[in-house]
Amino acid sequence: MTLKAKKRDKNFNMEEEFSAMHQNEVEANQYVAKSLAACSSVGAFLWVLDVLGVFPIPLIIMSIGVVVLVIAYLTPAIVCMITGGEPSWVKHVGILCSVIGVFAISSTLPKHGPLLWTLPIILSCHYYSRKLTRIALVESMLLFPVSVIIGLYYGEWDTAMLNAPYYSGPRIITQQVIYEAIMFFAFPRTLVLFGESFICMSLADRTRNLLKRQIAESVEHKRISTELDVATQIQADMLPSIFPAFPDRPEFDIYATMNPAKEVGGDFYDFFMVDDRHLAIVMADVSGKGVPAALFMMIGKTLIKDHTKPGRDLGEVFTEVNDILCESNNEGLFITAFEGILDLVNGEFIFVNAGHEPPFVARAGGVYEPRKIRAGFVLAGMEGIQYSGGSMQLRPGDKIFLYTDGVAEATNAAQELYGMKRLGEILAKNTALPPAQLLATVKDDIDAFVGDAPQFDDITMLCVEYIKAMQVQ
Repeated sequence: MTLKAKKRDKNFNMEEEFSAMHQNEVEANQYVAKSLAACSSVGAFLWVLDVLGVFPIPLIIMSIGVVVLVIAYLTPAIVCMITGGEPSWVKHVGILCSVIGVFAISSTLPKHGPLLWTLPIILSCHYYSRKLTRIALVESMLLFPVSVIIGLYYGEWDTAMLNAPYYSGPRIITQQVIYEAIMFFAFPRTLVLFGESFICMSLADRTRNLLKRQIAESVEHKRISTELDVATQIQADMLPSIFPAFPDRPEFDIYATMNPAKEVGGDFYDFFMVDDRHLAIVMADVSGKGVPAALFMMIGKTLIKDHTKPGRDLGEVFTEVNDILCESNNEGLFITAFEGILDLVNGEFIFVNAGHEPPFVARAGGVYEPRKIRAGFVLAGMEGIQYSGGSMQLRPGDKIFLYTDGVAEATNAAQELYGMKRLGEILAKNTALPPAQLLATVKDDIDAFVGDAPQFDDITMLCVEYIKAMQVQ
């Protein structure tokens, strides 16, 4: 990979990471706003209970604390409604408002406030940010002692805060009272907040690293997906796909389709004019699936086409192609293949079969029937294999149907195979159809049989009809 490409990928990864972190921040802003809004409703409910006399807390003290808390806790929700939670500063508003609300309760209700000081630190965990948790801790550690001092003068009188029964008398605030309130009440609880913050910061680091790994995996998945899309297009471009393929040749009609099980497949078909009077057709299936099979497919297809020459025996073609494929077949792949050449003048059809499924042949006026032919060994399976071809005579109106094993082995949800019998029946019922319509009918029948079950193998078909003999000038 070039330096420029590496830099481009690094910038792309950084953009993806920034986008994911920003999206998480926006969602965290919304979660924090909802959480604080819920807390404000709890505070309002407790205020109502105090009005009804359920709690022995002076109403004016409860009102001051709850009103400030409700206003502070509803502010992030209002900000999120206006901004959508998008700006980066919204998170600081959420944490600061949570601190202010806790400060109000802690100052007016010292007995109930200490537990709430954990709230800003807990909320900061939504952002996976050690820095934000540290800010929430500093704000809390600074304001908690202040709230304790304010509570001594103006809040609910709380002897437990002083940890001394002899302060149960009238509210008399001395330096000793303040000292003991800070040392024996605020200081130990501040240490608890400090320890809690370390746990939250560790959680933030761990979660952020996990998110970064997920982003990196997502980027890699996108890259692979893009490359597979390119590979799919390259493979599709390698197969003849423009029909009618030979509009100026009235002697025959040909059509083929391939539906890969994955992004790229191992099946391939081909058809080409060897010379002016000979049409070659190829149907093949590479073992395995995915990219390795697709690459091997491209090699096999190219070799077969390059070695098919006018007047050359097809057995010799497969013998030579097999030896070449065996030379560098480190993956242990192999190819089942069928190739035939139709003489458009006299209808002679010569062929060679390397372990592939037998073709179906429909004679003019008849129905498709499987043609029993000798199948040789697969290509790339073993060096030195000698292949021999065969021949049959076609007359105008005859048709040949070629396919891969993905057709007969298509499986439905009940793990039943489509099978050769069903294939033969659908072909026999539709013998009169031209090649393009026949292949569409067979594929529709396969889809109806398979239903929603996943496709495990490539489905490839080819049909050629010998319409009339070529006139020799």
